[in-house]
Amino acid sequence: MPASPTSAVDKALALIEAVATTDRPLRLSEAAERVGLHRATAHRVLADLVGRGWILRLEDHYLPGPALLRLSRATAAATTSLTGIARPVLEDLAAVTGMMANLQVAAAGGSRVVDVVRPARLAMISDLRDELLAAHRFAGPLALVAAMDAEARTPYLRAAEDDGCHLRGPDGLLAAIDQAARDGFALQRGSSQPLVGSLSRVVTTTADSGPVCALTLVGPIAELDDAALPTLRLQLTAATDRLGRELLALTARQDER
Repeated sequence: MPASPTSAVDKALALIEAVATTDRPLRLSEAAERVGLHRATAHRVLADLVGRGWILRLEDHYLPGPALLRLSRATAAATTSLTGIARPVLEDLAAVTGMMANLQVAAAGGSRVVDVVRPARLAMISDLRDELLAAHRFAGPLALVAAMDAEARTPYLRAAEDDGCHLRGPDGLLAAIDQAARDGFALQRGSSQPLVGSLSRVVTTTADSGPVCALTLVGPIAELDDAALPTLRLQLTAATDRLGRELLALTARQDER
């Protein structure tokens, strides 16, 4: 076992390095052993890193998070990161729908686009990569918040309210969250960019797990009308279910080692 890190910064950096330089997702016990920390200490530090986006928790495994991937998208860990696994799914989803497809993860008060596939015909629509997106303006964060429990929703509601969004009433954010929770899909039309709409669905790995991420389709509002939605929902469901299975299979393969 290596010498145990001493300061809080040492512990955080050691765990980031351990997760970022491995060729597979690590369990808590493996991460703690690699850096010489007790499990309880490693768990506490990892929880902070997950909250800040440096590390992504998938069930009881840890992968590089969006903040880490923004610093270096070409790390050796990229093939076993969320973005590396999701990339083929995004490419296929964009191809079958003809729309922009993006991958989003929850961030403080909203979500961030960590990868995107944008068809050439939609070059005029911003891909919003790495920007913080609010739940009252974008389908991705709306879908993620709708899949959270009431306590976890609090910072996202506060951020929306601080931005001038009305929470209550038939047109308020709470009603939109309830609708997305019932439907399993979040839909926004023209709320972020004129004439642009988005449809999003969360990815989970088990029936009782929280949202890992969200896949979102973005395109002209005319292509997200009521007639097109049933087909787009089926295609988005197939993609999110596929990614959930692949993430679950990844952790299962690590458990067999």
